Amino acid sequence: MKIKNKKYDLYDLLQPVKDFKDLVAMREELTPDSIAFSYNNDSDTKVKKSFSQVAKEVNCLGTWLYSQGYKPTEKQYHIAVLGDNSYKWIISFLSVTNGGNVVVPIDKDLSAAEVMRIIKKADVDAIIIDDAKKDLVKDMEQSSVYLMSELPTLIAEGQELINKGNKDYFSAELKPENDSVIIFTSGTSGQSKGAVLTNSNIGSELTLTVKNFCLEGNTIAVLPFHHAFGLIVGVFMVYYYGQETFINKNLRTVSKALVTEKPHTMFLVPLFVEAFHKQIWRAADKQKSTAKLKAAMALSDQMLKTGLDMREKFFASVLTPFGKNLKYIICGGAALDPFYVKEFRSWGIEILNGYGMTECSPVVSVNRNLHHKDGTVGLGIPEAEFKKAEDEELLIRGPFLMKGYYKDPEITAEAITEDGWYHSGDLGYVDDEGFIHLTGRKKNLIILNTGENISPEELEADVQLDPGVNECLVYEDNGKIVVEIFPEEGFIGNATYFDKLIKKINHPRPAYKHMTEIRLREEEFPKNSTHKIIRKNWGK
Repeated sequence: MKIKNKKYDLYDLLQPVKDFKDLVAMREELTPDSIAFSYNNDSDTKVKKSFSQVAKEVNCLGTWLYSQGYKPTEKQYHIAVLGDNSYKWIISFLSVTNGGNVVVPIDKDLSAAEVMRIIKKADVDAIIIDDAKKDLVKDMEQSSVYLMSELPTLIAEGQELINKGNKDYFSAELKPENDSVIIFTSGTSGQSKGAVLTNSNIGSELTLTVKNFCLEGNTIAVLPFHHAFGLIVGVFMVYYYGQETFINKNLRTVSKALVTEKPHTMFLVPLFVEAFHKQIWRAADKQKSTAKLKAAMALSDQMLKTGLDMREKFFASVLTPFGKNLKYIICGGAALDPFYVKEFRSWGIEILNGYGMTECSPVVSVNRNLHHKDGTVGLGIPEAEFKKAEDEELLIRGPFLMKGYYKDPEITAEAITEDGWYHSGDLGYVDDEGFIHLTGRKKNLIILNTGENISPEELEADVQLDPGVNECLVYEDNGKIVVEIFPEEGFIGNATYFDKLIKKINHPRPAYKHMTEIRLREEEFPKNSTHKIIRKNWGK
C-alpha cells in the first residue's frame, strides 16, 4: 500500500475538555478500567494504574489538601511540585489543579538558591517534594513542606474524609479565566520567567492539538515533567487519547524501557533523536554492515515509491532496540535537521516535527500523521494565527496564549501586543500550504559590520551532521564567526580533521558566511533542563 501524504480533514475523535479536572473526569467516565499510567516500583516490579484509580487518588489527595486549609475560597493557593518523573508527581500535580489551586512545577536539578528564588517569586504556599530533594527547601517553612513518601498516607486520610461525607473537593468549580499552572521557562539565556497558563489555556491546547495528530498506541514519558512539552504533551495529551504512558525513571533506563514497553509513539527533543541515530550507525559500523544498511535504505525508498513497504523486514535489526512497534516520534523543543527525518523514515519511523513554547501551552503547530513536509514544523493547530513582523519575527495568537508572566507586567507587555500577538523570538514564515518554516532565533542572529545577517542555526545544522561532531555552537567573537565543537570520542583534539570539515562546509557559501575560527572542546556544552545548549556569553 502506497503511503499517502496529502491534505485531509482534521481529526474529530474526542469531546472538548475545559481544564485538567474535566480531562480526568472524561477519562474516568469513558475508559475507567483502561490503563492510564504504568511504572516500575523500587523493586523493579511493574505497577499499573487505571483511569479510575488516577481519578480516585487525585480526589483523595485533593480532599486532604483542602482539609489542611488549601481550599481556594478567598484566594487560589500556589503549591509547588518538585521531584523526579513519577506517578506520585502526576497525582500531586493534578490534586492541586483539579481543586482550583495553582501548581508550580519546579526543575529538580536547580540549585537551592534558584529553587527558593522561584518559590518566592511565585508566592508558593506549600510544596510537595521528593524526599531526596528536601534539602533544596530547607529554608522554607517546614510545616508547608510535604514529602512524596507520605502521599500513600495522605491519600488514605483523604479517603477517610470522603467516606465521612466530605465532598468539598468534588464540588470545586474551576473558572476558565483562573490560573492553573505557573511554569518557569528554562530558557537558554537570562533568568527564567513564570508563564501563567489558565484553565482555558489548558483546555484549548488539549482540545485543539488532538485535531492535528491522532495517537493510536502507548508511549514512554522520558522528558522532564516540569517542562511544558514533557508534561502537557508527553503526559496529558496522551491521557486525553486514553492511551497508556509508561513513566520512565531516568535516562539510564530508556533503552530497557523501549524494548520492554514497545511504544507506538514517543515525544522527544532533538537530542534524543540525534543520539538514537548515532547509536544505529555505530551498531552498523561495529557489525561491518554499514554498506549493507545504506543499500537496503536506497532499495526500500525506491520500493516505497511504488507502494511496496518492506521496512519492517529490511530493518528489523534497526527497529528491535525501539521495541519493534515505534511508528511516530513527535519532536519539539528545538530545530531538527530534515536529514534525520528522512533517515528514520527509511527505517519505518516517521518523525513529525512540531513547534511551540511554554507561553503557548505549548504546541502551536505539528506535522500531521499523513500530511507532513520535511524541513517545516508542521501546520498550525486550529484557531492558531500567525503573521510575520517587519524584521521577519513570527508572531502568534490564539486561545492557548498565556495570561502573562507572573508578577512581570513590563516583560509581559514586551512579549504580547495589546491586540494579543505574542512575539515568539523566532524568525520564520508560513508557506502557501500552511506549513511553518523556522529560519533561526532573533536573539541569536549574527549581524556583521557590513550589515549582513547570519543565522547560526543554519551553519550549526551542517556541522552537526558530521559523524565526528557530538555538539557544536556558532557565534560571533570580535568580528569573526567562530564554530566551537565538542567532538565525538575518537575525534577529540583532532584539529586537522575539523579544519578540513569546516573548509568543506564553507566552500559553497558566500564569504561573509564562512566560519573563520574553530575551537575544540574536551567536554560537552552546559545545557538547560530540556537539553538545549545555553548560549549566553559565548564568545564574549
